[in-house]
Amino acid sequence: MTRKPLHVWAGATASVLIGWAVIAYAFGLHILPPWNTGWMLSGMIGPDPVQYWLGWSFFRRAPWSWPPGLNPLLGLEVSSSIYYADAIPLLAFFFKAISPVIEVSQYWGIWIYGCAALQAFMAWRIIGLATGDPLARVAGASLFVLQPTMLARMGGHFALSAHFLLLMGLWLCLTQTAKSRCLAWAALLVATALIHAYLLPMVAALWTADLLARWLDGTRRSWLFAEAIIIFAIVGAALWAGGIFMLDGGFGGSWGGYGQMQMDLLAPLDPSPWGAFLPDVPGPNHLEVGHSYAGLGALLLVLLGLIAWAVKPAKPARRFWPLVLVLLAMALFAVSPNVSVAGRSFTVFELPSWTLRYADALRASERFIWPIGYAALITATFLLIRWLGGRLAGFVLAGLVLIQLLDMRPGFARLHHFFPPTAATVPLRLSDPFWAEAVRYYTRIRIIPSGNQAPWWEEIAVYAATVGLETDAVYLARLDPKRVAALNAKLAQQLAEGEFEPQTLYVLADEGALALAGTSHQPGRDLIGGFNGLWVLAPGWHARK
Repeated sequence: MTRKPLHVWAGATASVLIGWAVIAYAFGLHILPPWNTGWMLSGMIGPDPVQYWLGWSFFRRAPWSWPPGLNPLLGLEVSSSIYYADAIPLLAFFFKAISPVIEVSQYWGIWIYGCAALQAFMAWRIIGLATGDPLARVAGASLFVLQPTMLARMGGHFALSAHFLLLMGLWLCLTQTAKSRCLAWAALLVATALIHAYLLPMVAALWTADLLARWLDGTRRSWLFAEAIIIFAIVGAALWAGGIFMLDGGFGGSWGGYGQMQMDLLAPLDPSPWGAFLPDVPGPNHLEVGHSYAGLGALLLVLLGLIAWAVKPAKPARRFWPLVLVLLAMALFAVSPNVSVAGRSFTVFELPSWTLRYADALRASERFIWPIGYAALITATFLLIRWLGGRLAGFVLAGLVLIQLLDMRPGFARLHHFFPPTAATVPLRLSDPFWAEAVRYYTRIRIIPSGNQAPWWEEIAVYAATVGLETDAVYLARLDPKRVAALNAKLAQQLAEGEFEPQTLYVLADEGALALAGTSHQPGRDLIGGFNGLWVLAPGWHARK
């Protein structure tokens, strides 16, 4: 076994350190300690980090179930799974398994730093396919970390920060010498399945391209068929374990909206809110707009790649054509039939209704530009190295990194405010002494009417997680509307008849619930009162006092 030269280990280490340095500069070191939850619960950037913390907090104290991803303490009758809490099932399983030995209150700081490190390392490895020059590899890796498409997700959608999975897929597509190829793809796809459902079809598309490429190279079809069957089976098992099939009808079509969060054709050139130098470009009015900007350094790299290709023309080898076609298919999916150009949309054609059921599950289709963006950076880097040589290309790439940093100053200034340093924990918003007293008598707290992000859901759920109660106050990626309707019908009947659940505290979130409780409760037995702005029905309160 040959030992790798010292400069190889130094380059790999430098790339990882650069990834960490970018995150430390963007967000700070205070997000790292597993006991520090204040930055997640401060509410500075909305409810998503709270959702992740709640999913994990309830999951870690729930008994193991079958499938293991069920999260019964959060949601009760509408209970979902750790998958729909967007709490990264892969890490949730690991940290729950070791919780008898090591307790962690949050693992997202470690995750964010890890994503950046793996992003840089994988980019460093990929560029190593074209050159061994240390500067070219490290500078090129830096550009991959300085991508708004990834950094934007680290500001809230933590699971979607795992862009290194896309680079791993592209690396497997590009290299022909990877040992145990089937095992590598299986491990990558299972890990992706247990991280986020949006990343899975992207990585699966790259695997499909590699499968077709190996078929073109003459690999026995029986082996490829067996690989496909095995991978489909184990990925399905991983999704089942994470709890993705908890919803009736599965994941598809539970919300809808494909074609309404599409990628504008000029999105990679639109600098707002990330870039300092280029003029703003109008875009469609949806939540994904503004986060597909490549950065001026990356755009210049693509331009130099085109010049390099014009000077020294080259076409993809035969085995890479499936990858090109798969990337083109993902680009078309990102754009959708509802094409947008500078914010002006027009429908090219209508999709059949049966396809919309599945396309709707991936309604934020703009995200599917991510693999194409990274493939463009890889191709441009390879062409630049082929034209100038590794050493000179390294200096050019270093200059482009500097341009990228200068251009992204507004983006970094924005990220600095996302997770400001706070106390390790945030005081409960439900601070009235009533809430501390109620823990002595109740094991469950409900909100009426229930639903996804019902009024006061965050205050109630954080209170329940902190003091150890069960609750149906939830914010989840998907909920089964039939279960919600059935639960609300049951709760309305309980209020109307005065037949309340034992050891259950009710938060009356609308006038209808308050009116029903007001007529059915027994004043000498039950308490109805307002605490921290919430109306509460506490059955049997006076009898317990």
